[in-house]
Amino acid sequence: MGEENQTFVSEFIFLSLSQDLQTQILLFILFFIIYLLTVLGNLLIIILIFVDSRLHTPMYFLLRNLSFTDLCFSTSIVPQVLVHFLVNRKNYISFRECMAQIIVFFLIGCTECALLAVMSYDWYVAVCKPLHYYTIVTQQVCLQLAVASWASGTVVSLVDTTFTFQLPYPEENIINHYFCEPPALLKLASADTCSTEMAIFAMGVVILLAPVSLILVSCWHIISTVIQMQSGESRLKAFSTCGSHLFIVLFYGSGIFTYIGPNSKTTKERDKIISVFYTVVMPMLNPIIDSLRNKDIKGALRKLTTRKTFSHRQ
Repeated sequence: MGEENQTFVSEFIFLSLSQDLQTQILLFILFFIIYLLTVLGNLLIIILIFVDSRLHTPMYFLLRNLSFTDLCFSTSIVPQVLVHFLVNRKNYISFRECMAQIIVFFLIGCTECALLAVMSYDWYVAVCKPLHYYTIVTQQVCLQLAVASWASGTVVSLVDTTFTFQLPYPEENIINHYFCEPPALLKLASADTCSTEMAIFAMGVVILLAPVSLILVSCWHIISTVIQMQSGESRLKAFSTCGSHLFIVLFYGSGIFTYIGPNSKTTKERDKIISVFYTVVMPMLNPIIDSLRNKDIKGALRKLTTRKTFSHRQ
């Protein structure tokens, strides 16, 4: 291969989600509302867990980590998309900015996948072994699991980013996507992408298939335990927890479809819609699924609002 084919482009151009002006305005409004709810919801959970001493437990420590990853994950993508909806020109991103976005995308996204699996283990112990919960899920164990989640996200991010950007991107720089996602970027490479696709596939098995398998096994054990429960309230709570498990599986499913499913040479509109689900929608839904309907979180919110109301009356 000639030397000129080994050079990298200096910038990429996004085709975005739509080229129609009216559709772009509608998408801007929708994405802005979703991003606002994502930021407010996750920040609220982080603040409540921080200020309320009753929430300084292993489970809420994990929830705070999850809210932080959701906040970072959404912020690494959505603000740029909002800007591109508004500008009346081509949507450029420099090569270095694209690389940085992919690093953050993989780091935060893969860490979240690991955290969700860790939380499923926490839920399993809470439902199936409630009497031993505080001896099994200690603060130290929770800290170690959180560190392991971030470490796994870091390793996967380094591997996938290294393989993605060692490929040459000589001339073609138009990405049929709304952000720098590796499957869309690989379609522009002028060299054989087989080794890169295999690396991403292997990392996907580790960070997607393994966690979702753990979640499904946890859910199975929870259902088995629920069936034997006498209390209707306990059954309802446990089924609610399992329902959260199953909804989270959709997050993994969309990622599995993108990173482990068969790769084609063209990016379809369907692929971009699937990406919208796990990059834009899920970070907004996670606080609702995991936290805001939790009675302890609701109690902390009432306590905080009551305290503020009382201080204003003073």
